[in-house]
Amino acid sequence: MEGCTNCAACEVRGHGVCSALADKELERLSRAAVKVTVPAGHVFIEEGSAAHDFFNVTGGTVKLFKSLPDGRRQITGFVGVGHFLGLAVSDHYAFGAESVEQVQLCRFSRTKLETLMEEFPSIERRLLAEAANELVAAQDQMLLLGRKTAHERVASFLCGRLVEKYGECMPPAADIFLPMTRADIADFLGLTVETVSRTFSRLRREHLIGAGAGQDIHIPSVSRLEAIGSGDG
Repeated sequence: MEGCTNCAACEVRGHGVCSALADKELERLSRAAVKVTVPAGHVFIEEGSAAHDFFNVTGGTVKLFKSLPDGRRQITGFVGVGHFLGLAVSDHYAFGAESVEQVQLCRFSRTKLETLMEEFPSIERRLLAEAANELVAAQDQMLLLGRKTAHERVASFLCGRLVEKYGECMPPAADIFLPMTRADIADFLGLTVETVSRTFSRLRREHLIGAGAGQDIHIPSVSRLEAIGSGDG
């Protein structure tokens, strides 16, 4: 489902690229954007396809992946509201993107967005900051897969979801929504599904996580979980 979007009235205006723009700039942005709703389990960026569009996530969770020559896929990340997809591409997408749940996106054609960046330098500066954040995330993922134990990897993953939800305003205790499957988490962390399940059970025994409503997980002590994730626990 697609349609026009009103950036000034958007509930997630304060997140991501749009937070750098004034009302006048947002008005121009809204004329370039197309609002798209993607059902769960749908690939909307095909790795290797022509990169005609960029996408700003305004609702839901997206998993990013790379394909191996034998057809297998490696999940490289999960992103949510405020993330801008397609920044690091040239003429073709270097990754694939699939909706974990129903996802809302603002789609921008490459041509229109490049014109907007020339017109409004604040957009270009914010996109460069987003690209820098992607590089930091890639470095964190290398550390996660290369050095951390299963216990530390799962704790780090949960802490990442907390940062996704709360940013710098982290509460002492929190609930996070995990729409992805255990298999997806295992793929992302470089573990087996059985190891992920055992590690979640261990975290529950240690009272580091608890059951929340639906697919939520309760974190009774964020600082304790962060300590485990950083290797200090």
